[in-house]
Amino acid sequence: MYEHPEYNYKVVRQFSIMTVVWGIVGMLVGIIIAAQLAWPELNPGLPWFHFGRLRPLHTNAVIFAFGGCSLMATSFYIVQRTCQVRLFSDGLAAFVFWGWQLVIVLAVITLPLGMTSSKEYAELEWPIDILLTVVWVAYGIVFFGTVARRKTQHIYVANWFFSAFIIAVAILHVFNSLAIPVTLTKSYSIYSGTVDAMVQWWYGHNAVGFFLTAGFLGIMYYFVPKQANRPLYSYRLSVVHFWSLIAIYVWAGPHHLHYSTLPDWIQSVGMVMSLVLLAPSWGGMINGIMTLAGAWDKLRTDPILKFLVVSLSFYGMATFEGPMLAIKSVNALSHFTDWTIGHVHSGALGWVAMVSIGAMYHMIPILFGRKQGEMYSKKLIDVHFWLSTVGTVLYIASMWVNGLMQGLMWRAVNTDGTLTYSFAESVEASYPGYVVRLIGGAMFFSGMLIMAYNVWKTAQLSSQSAAGEEVSA
Repeated sequence: MYEHPEYNYKVVRQFSIMTVVWGIVGMLVGIIIAAQLAWPELNPGLPWFHFGRLRPLHTNAVIFAFGGCSLMATSFYIVQRTCQVRLFSDGLAAFVFWGWQLVIVLAVITLPLGMTSSKEYAELEWPIDILLTVVWVAYGIVFFGTVARRKTQHIYVANWFFSAFIIAVAILHVFNSLAIPVTLTKSYSIYSGTVDAMVQWWYGHNAVGFFLTAGFLGIMYYFVPKQANRPLYSYRLSVVHFWSLIAIYVWAGPHHLHYSTLPDWIQSVGMVMSLVLLAPSWGGMINGIMTLAGAWDKLRTDPILKFLVVSLSFYGMATFEGPMLAIKSVNALSHFTDWTIGHVHSGALGWVAMVSIGAMYHMIPILFGRKQGEMYSKKLIDVHFWLSTVGTVLYIASMWVNGLMQGLMWRAVNTDGTLTYSFAESVEASYPGYVVRLIGGAMFFSGMLIMAYNVWKTAQLSSQSAAGEEVSA
């Protein structure tokens, strides 16, 4: 009923709906663990409901379930529209959708049960890793097959960013996940000690760099000009942004291992490359924001554009803060504190989630046979925007304050060289920040519930209008 005569919108629609669903699930788990940190008594005796098991469930749900579905929905939509050709294989595209959902469901089952490799952002055990690899290869075949069949000579820049994201994530996943299986649910990494840590953070930081940055920059480069109805500010800058980003990002991982057993020169390389990374990151942010030159008045009336443009502001903030935290002297203060949590969520909530939400609001009416931006309620989109923005600011500001306070308390010493504060005192002092973070997270989560209602009503309206057209025919 809503199928486009030339493009495969069915799989895009499926991924878009699951983006909203998994966003709600992942953020709900986030609220639960935020509440557990504010009120530890909420950690019950049930092991699968404990913070230590729910935390990896939260990260996997928001990164790979919410973020992954968003990337697959938008990449399949953009590659068809910019290449002016249908997806390479409808059957393989359907396999990617159902295979990805199976990976997510298996993660939801195994992580609370404690079946984990213990590698951050790569906790899934080896059978699920193999399934994920198969699905990812199929995803790459569909995407690159579509690009190869394009009717246009030019490959739009968004597709370059999606290409880098697909290739890099495949390499990162395979090499970091190399392990020796012991049982069906347990394996051990082939790497040992410091080498294992280095490979893990080569993966971990580049999962941020390519999964949570390059892929979502592909979203930005398509939807910001499209929603603003303006040409991209500088196509040349976008090409420079692309090549410099992918050349530099892969070297930044060692900044996660400052003051560790990793050789000092490798730590220094990670720090320097992180600082250099600021230039291409801000080049991309400026390119996106300057696309609105001459059209700033649209921000007063277009809440979808607000999501997209404010996400760029948070992207700029997070990519300034990251290189700063990579400086060894700053890292000595910030490491292991809530400052890192604030930094991660300025990128995760402010950049990744908000640009995804903006893209979904742009696409979903089209996917259900309506005009661009014709959601059930424009007012609800505006309410969602303010809940998301204020919620994100409360979240990251509370974590910045907590982080600075914790770092200063931990390094404070008396004249005789003893510690001024115990660790328990720093935890107690962090309590107000944890409550504020919970409030901010709850606001963001409530916005997602409003989005789900708006999407459901939009689909309902589309069904009714389609039924009316069939009756009149």
